[in-house]
Amino acid sequence: MRAVVVHGARDLRIDERPRPVPGAGEVLVAMEWGGICGSDVAYWKHGASGTASLAHPLVLGHEVAGRIAELGPDVGGLTEGQPVTVHPAEPVGDDRLPDRIAGRTNLHRRVRYFGSAAFDPHTDGGFTEYRVVRAARIRPLPEGVTTEHGALAEPLAVALHAVHRAGDLRGKTVLVNGAGPIGALVVAAAKYRGAAGVIASDISETSLSVARAMGADRTVDVSTGAELPEDVELSFDASGAPAALGPVLRATARGGTLVQVGNLPGTAVPAVLGDLVTREISWVGSYRFVEEIDDALLAMRDGLDVSPVISHRFDLDRADEALGVAAASGSSKVMLWLGGAASGG
Repeated sequence: MRAVVVHGARDLRIDERPRPVPGAGEVLVAMEWGGICGSDVAYWKHGASGTASLAHPLVLGHEVAGRIAELGPDVGGLTEGQPVTVHPAEPVGDDRLPDRIAGRTNLHRRVRYFGSAAFDPHTDGGFTEYRVVRAARIRPLPEGVTTEHGALAEPLAVALHAVHRAGDLRGKTVLVNGAGPIGALVVAAAKYRGAAGVIASDISETSLSVARAMGADRTVDVSTGAELPEDVELSFDASGAPAALGPVLRATARGGTLVQVGNLPGTAVPAVLGDLVTREISWVGSYRFVEEIDDALLAMRDGLDVSPVISHRFDLDRADEALGVAAASGSSKVMLWLGGAASGG
């Protein structure tokens, strides 16, 4: 079988690997679609993502969906040919979480994640024709949800988790700063959870057009000098840009909440944070998700359309080109067809 493997910075190869065989409690998934994430681009560009650096080759990809090709022993409730996606996180060890974060498995001290070099040996991802997955990590797709959209359940889960961290959105007007794929999905998630209005801001008109297609009621192109709105009760920063923190805090109303869903650098950065104190703003972090991938599938079943966020599609053999497009401005979610020679569009 073929797999998309990063061997080092700017060294991506389509490697041939043995087709795996599922063991007890496992299933073999014939992958069909994968979505390229910022961490995939980081491994490709730099050989590292955040504090995780490549020690040996790594199969990329954690936004994936396909069909069950084979069931291992002792697997029930699933069938061959069934369309599925994958919850890519697996807590390591049996450490008990403190009561204050009970059930929040995304905050477990050690978590293996598809397509991550955080551990050695690394955790291979799903940009491959076949992948063995523990049955407990399989999530069947609802009727009417395609495997292409199913591959986007993971980033939609990230967005829904951020919205969950914000509390009750019903009837509120919210600001989403940063209209990349995650920001655009936060727009959709906020509307799905009852926000009365969503304002999206970005430096790219292309990204803002995606945000509008995902439900934004108003957009602000800050590259033109336009300023963010004032006194927004609830804000999301999905840009991950330290320079944006000051303006987003200024846009957030006194006593309001800012949810930080964009991943900030792991090094010291300058930021204007005075408004955090003088305006008594609650600054809330949002990291990955817990079980919101199930909510994401239900939302898609109920009509939340993720298709506007998809900007490009490539076959597996063109993965290097696809990563280059994903890294460039002007793209949104870049999808890889993993299931055969041609994606059919």
